[in-house]
Amino acid sequence: MNTPASRQGNIIRYFVYFISYLMVVGVIKLVTANSPIHIWDLILFATISLMVSLFFVYRFNREQRFFDRSFGGSWLNNFGLIIGLTAVVTVLRISVSWLQSYGRLKLYNFQIAYLHQEASLTYWFLLAAIGIVLPILQEFLITGFLFNYAFRSNTVLTAILGILTSGILFGLLNWQNSLLLLVVNVVLGGLFAWSYLYTQTLWMPIYLAVLNGIILIIMT
Repeated sequence: MNTPASRQGNIIRYFVYFISYLMVVGVIKLVTANSPIHIWDLILFATISLMVSLFFVYRFNREQRFFDRSFGGSWLNNFGLIIGLTAVVTVLRISVSWLQSYGRLKLYNFQIAYLHQEASLTYWFLLAAIGIVLPILQEFLITGFLFNYAFRSNTVLTAILGILTSGILFGLLNWQNSLLLLVVNVVLGGLFAWSYLYTQTLWMPIYLAVLNGIILIIMT
């Protein structure tokens, strides 16, 4: 029960992590439902998101003791990879925004909500919540913990299944009423998962996910 090798323990732990993530999502919906945004809602968001983030970091770092990581360098050593993946995410995100501006793709749900308010405080809140906090928590949930629990074998098939599963979960967690936007999110989620397997550090997918989130808000 106390190690990632325990199937029953993994299910329980992952359920707790998922519920914690939903708590943050619920608070974000609560904050954006009010116009103008209330200061006490912001305090609640800051408190819940900080608690969940620290909980995720603590648990993930603790579980890394049970794995033998062959990669010992810094993710920043992969400078060429960082530049390449940064360019891919940026171009893909800008392309989606361009198609949305011409009405060829639907807007994201939060974009529709923002257009009804167009308040400066709402913009900065979305930048912090959807651009930074949620991407970080999602990468812990659907990349870090997922591969720790379900895709630990060092085989090509396991890696492919893990990347596909992570991509699908990323698409579902960022659900939109558009098949094309769903496909885009699945591709991005799979790319983030691949970067984790390649570098063996969660910093890379977190960086890419936050980059994706920030550009998404800026292009709103």
